[in-house]
Amino acid sequence: MSNSFDNQSILKINQEYYNNLDIEGFSLMMKDPSYCYKFYWLEAIVKLISQDVKTTTFNDIIDEMICNAWYTVLEFHVHLSGMMEGEVRDGLERAVLLLAQLSDLPANASKVEIKNEIRKYDNKLKVYKDQLTKNVPYRALAGFFDNANAVINWNRINVLITYAEVLNTSRPLPYTLGHASGLKREVFFNENWIRLINDNAVSILGWIQFEKVRWLQNNNPEVPSLVYKLAPMDEKMRKLKYVRELWEAILHEKQIIDVFKNEPIKQGKYDIDHFIPWSFVMNDELWNLMPMDSSLNSAKNNRLPRWNDYFPAFARNQFILYGMIHDTSKPVIRHRYEKCLKDNLHSIWANQELYRKGNTEEEFYNILQKNMQPVYDSARRQGYQVW
Repeated sequence: MSNSFDNQSILKINQEYYNNLDIEGFSLMMKDPSYCYKFYWLEAIVKLISQDVKTTTFNDIIDEMICNAWYTVLEFHVHLSGMMEGEVRDGLERAVLLLAQLSDLPANASKVEIKNEIRKYDNKLKVYKDQLTKNVPYRALAGFFDNANAVINWNRINVLITYAEVLNTSRPLPYTLGHASGLKREVFFNENWIRLINDNAVSILGWIQFEKVRWLQNNNPEVPSLVYKLAPMDEKMRKLKYVRELWEAILHEKQIIDVFKNEPIKQGKYDIDHFIPWSFVMNDELWNLMPMDSSLNSAKNNRLPRWNDYFPAFARNQFILYGMIHDTSKPVIRHRYEKCLKDNLHSIWANQELYRKGNTEEEFYNILQKNMQPVYDSARRQGYQVW
């Protein structure tokens, strides 16, 4: 059985729960967000329940939210609720950025490592964690209150908590709240909802991710492939094998100058890397890949090369590749280029313009610049550092 909302996403819940629980109210828990908090709040609750947690606190839920937002913010520079006048709007994003600054943890840090550092710097994070408790724990229940035709005064928290307790006796809520203050306030999960969430966790987390991606994409309109930027991806998904084989054949035929060292690249001592970071473009397109000295790859890391300094040399190497794939005397190189078509040549402009036969070096350069520079500039605006 499915419950449709917003005419786009579908939350699938087993039929047996519809008779006892307010599924419609649940489907409204992320409705009308002003910030990203509702998505991460509900996601944290579902994950805690999946870990057999029955009672928790605001503090523990917010720690879970910070862990869940960590990779998205630090690896991909995604703004959780956009920017206003050049400043981050979002308290959760600010908490992640502050903890990263204090702890020096990497973007791919484990949840255990992140939570250990949160405990270490809890006093400094408190101002942002307090901000996250002001509205979302209560507003997330608005759909349940609306269905009960309740008139709610959102400014009277203790009255609101008491009303939720009363409503819970006749119309079970996913959680009720205790009367401790601040981040110590208790959150009590309802047994019936615990059972529903455990039985439907995959569907619920998929629904949350769908809504979260829509929110984040609206607030980061220039960021491509955002759906892949919510959690670390398996490195095995990177598809560089055939590109490396292509450049290996080119290096066997002709000397290629390293874009950054201005020295010849040595066969077997180079990496295939992205000019615009993979973490931004989230693809392995041939036009963005280059051979570079292995010793510099870790130094470049997740940063943008200085455009004016390095793009001309990058484009020259790309034009050498272009010339060789159209050289009929080099069938091996042509064959290896064609092996890249499946995994490394999906951009329409590259297939129809860049790699078509007959471009002069100037034409090739202009096509590459016209299509790459807007992507590069978007990454700069998103906060990627320049190297």
